[in-house]
Amino acid sequence: MTTCCAPFEDDDEYWLEQRLEKTERMIEAYEDAITELSAGTVVQYSLDTGQTRQSVTKAQLPSLMNTLKLLEQRRSDLRARLGKGTGGATVVIPAF
Repeated sequence: MTTCCAPFEDDDEYWLEQRLEKTERMIEAYEDAITELSAGTVVQYSLDTGQTRQSVTKAQLPSLMNTLKLLEQRRSDLRARLGKGTGGATVVIPAF
């Protein structure tokens, strides 16, 4: 019997990697929409996140920017869980 996915012991890491990739694709989609709508040349933009496709307008820029901020935080959290965070590790040494 063959498996379709990563080995069992790597399931958590594999799952986190998949979520990270998906989140990064969504960030790119939101950045593209915000850039196009902010440029002032388009009034409506088709936002395709890979999961859904919706039409967004310039009036929705604050909501799009808020969602982008949340996605960036999610990316940061996922990277930290995978040990890919920025900066070094924190070492705590008990004082006893």
